[in-house]
Amino acid sequence: MSRLPTLSATEVTSDRLVLRKARDTDREGLIEIFTDPAVRAYLGGPMARSEMEKFLDAFGTANTTSEPGSFVIADNPTHGLIGILGLGRRSADRPGHLTEDGEELELSYVLRRSAWGAGLAFEAATVALRAAADELPDQPVLVVTQAANERALKLAARLGFHPVDTFEQFGAEQTLSTATLHTFKYEGPDELRA
Repeated sequence: MSRLPTLSATEVTSDRLVLRKARDTDREGLIEIFTDPAVRAYLGGPMARSEMEKFLDAFGTANTTSEPGSFVIADNPTHGLIGILGLGRRSADRPGHLTEDGEELELSYVLRRSAWGAGLAFEAATVALRAAADELPDQPVLVVTQAANERALKLAARLGFHPVDTFEQFGAEQTLSTATLHTFKYEGPDELRA
């Protein structure tokens, strides 16, 4: 685990969303995300339900977002799980970095299929990056996605990330895109809606 700071907030909100820590009641939603073939198409494929249940039994559902910068994306005001988001450090031993030392901030997210197409990933990423821009010094932020995942690449571009490299990982070409954290600093009217 990196010793470099990431977002310390435990809850971040927008009009439609709450980024919060996981609860035991999120179990079925997490299982759905990790076992859905469409959701996991560019993430190594779906897990078997029994494997995910075993993991949650051993680790604890509420512990899945215990790391700083790790959140459940939930509906505001019901707090029902829509997806998960991470703004953590990309380990130096993984490929895909801007510097030799690695450990850059990396944004990752995944939503339940029922939440696709409503601008919720954009909104969740934006509020997380804005919160981080208010809390952390300016620095690069990475998004790594499979090059074949056109929807994710379009979303990264819409967020302001620019492709800078490609590399092979998990048996597929990956695209490394980057933006600087200060570009997400909130300075005007809220424009989060898709």
